[in-house]
Parts: sequence; structure tokens; C-alpha cells
Amino acid sequence: MPKTPLHPSPPPLEANDVAIVGGGTVLWFVAFLALLPFQGTLSDHGHGTWPWICLSGGLLGLIGLWYCRARRDAIARNRTAEAALREADGDGTGSGAGPATQSD
Repeated sequence: MPKTPLHPSPPPLEANDVAIVGGGTVLWFVAFLALLPFQGTLSDHGHGTWPWICLSGGLLGLIGLWYCRARRDAIARNRTAEAALREADGDGTGSGAGPATQSD
């Protein structure tokens, strides 16, 4: 017998994704800069790729920043459009659930 939820699903939590990804990106670049002077010693001990792994993490973090900012802006545009649509309806309540809460 399938289990049914006892409570409705809560709305998704909002987080500052740009700040989180930005902080991680900065940490990757700091680690790269911290390891770069020790490149020779790291290579001698078989860990010569560590600085380049940190650099890759920082560069991928820049791509993640671009993605998170684009996503944040798209969500803001969508909310603005939905608010304008509700105002155009005249009642201010909208006409049902948003895309995140609709059921198929």
C-alpha cells in the first residue's frame, strides 16, 4: 500500500546562492595562490597537481557564479511577470498555484 504524505510539502527554501558559490570560488583561488609557491615541493612528493586542481575549482566556480546570477535574475523576472499578471486580473490573488506547486 503506498504511503500518502500527512502534511503538504513546504515551500522551497530561499538561499543566497550567489554568495555561497562566490565564497567557495574565492576559497579555491586562495588555495591555488597558497599552494603555488610550494609547487616544486609538492611535485617532489607526488602532489604536483594540487595547485592546478584548485585553479580548476576556481574557474569552475566562475562558471557557477555566472549560472547562479542568471538563475537569480530569471526568477526575479518571473516573479515580476506573475505579479503584473495578478494585478491585471484585478483581484490580486492570482489564479492558482505557481509552477513549483502545480501537480500534473
